[in-house]
Amino acid sequence: MSAEAPVRLPAIAFLGAGSMARAILTGLLAPGIEIDGGIRATNRSAEKAAELASLPGVVSSATETDAAANRTAVAGAKLVVVAVKPAMVPALLEEIADALEPGAIVVSVAAGVTVSTFESLLPESVAVIRSMPNTPAVVGRAVTGVAAGTRSTDADLALAVALFETVGEVLVVPEEQIDALSTISGSGPAYLFYLIEQLTATAIDKGFTPEQAAVMVEGTFRGASELLAASDAGPAELRRRVTSPKGTTERAVAVLEEAALKQTFDRATDAALARARELAAGA
Repeated sequence: MSAEAPVRLPAIAFLGAGSMARAILTGLLAPGIEIDGGIRATNRSAEKAAELASLPGVVSSATETDAAANRTAVAGAKLVVVAVKPAMVPALLEEIADALEPGAIVVSVAAGVTVSTFESLLPESVAVIRSMPNTPAVVGRAVTGVAAGTRSTDADLALAVALFETVGEVLVVPEEQIDALSTISGSGPAYLFYLIEQLTATAIDKGFTPEQAAVMVEGTFRGASELLAASDAGPAELRRRVTSPKGTTERAVAVLEEAALKQTFDRATDAALARARELAAGA
């Protein structure tokens, strides 16, 4: 975020402050981002609400101690980020519907819950944007998918894009692709962390200390990612450059290919997609 071009956003309310909302909220507190009217946040737990209240520019309240906390938070907010569990969405929308400002934009980060569900429970004067960010938002490296609702304007979509651009990159996609996107970029950090866990365990089994293994594995993932970002070549070409004919890497890659990783990722993301749909149905 450059000092020459600060980002200005209107008042924002976060309803539900789980890990995803906290990542976005933390990213919004970075230098170069100005929020007119500040950030309001609600949580069920008074303890968690108190943690958020300690952040600069954040007003936080708990529904367990203030039954009107959600309605108070959305009053005057232009952007309302709904980040509660999918099964809780309908009741929350019914609670806040008449407290929302005309022209407000409700941004969903609830996995699997459709735009039509949101629009059916909110006034026609309120726009809906569906989104799926990921947790690297906390370090400004998120990848967020956003999809317009039937009542949202280009300006509404642009404001939602601006919100998420403060914490990373944004892809505008049709709503029917949001659930699939969530299985790639939304869940993707967990896949990478899992790979790092497993390669670290392998290094330890080969006689390295946990500290040495962490340096090797985490440094290699970080370096490879930065090399990919800085290179004009794609991952396949960069892999080929490391893989000398008849060398050690070629032998290792052959074993990985035998493991059918593409098919494994197909099954894993299909399972995640099925679960997103179950969550939307309240399962």
